[in-house]
Amino acid sequence: MNVKLITVGKTVASYLIEGEAEYQNRLKHYMRFERIDITDPKGTYKLSHNEVKKKEAELILNKLKASDVVVLLDENGKDMSSMNFSKWFDKKGISGIRDLVFIIGGAYGFDNSIYKLANDKIRLSSMTYSHQMVRLFFLEQLYRAGTIIKGEKYHHQ
Repeated sequence: MNVKLITVGKTVASYLIEGEAEYQNRLKHYMRFERIDITDPKGTYKLSHNEVKKKEAELILNKLKASDVVVLLDENGKDMSSMNFSKWFDKKGISGIRDLVFIIGGAYGFDNSIYKLANDKIRLSSMTYSHQMVRLFFLEQLYRAGTIIKGEKYHHQ
């Protein structure tokens, strides 16, 4: 299974960039991983939140294939512990899915067109984090899932 992460916008804080690079490097030992960063649409400061989400959705849709299994990282998604996420992820891996695509949207969330095509939604926390931090947190959780599935000692439970 190929795992892809689509993000909208870019990470600017150096400590987050370093952390993302660290976990992306670690992921190669557990899965085929690809990161797709979508640049913020130009001129959005003049637009409403809904118009921004629509522009972002167009860019996201251009990166997806009809066969992709799409999972949104969304505040209204399912809560999962790290153990439950690793079990869920492992089941996806053995189910024959070719491309599992996780998407982190922009600051205003997702357009309805993206919600309609999503196969699942996952919430990382009840708390709100910046989109830059969420990228690092999610990469760490993917890595943690890989170590749990392989029975390694990274996760203590």
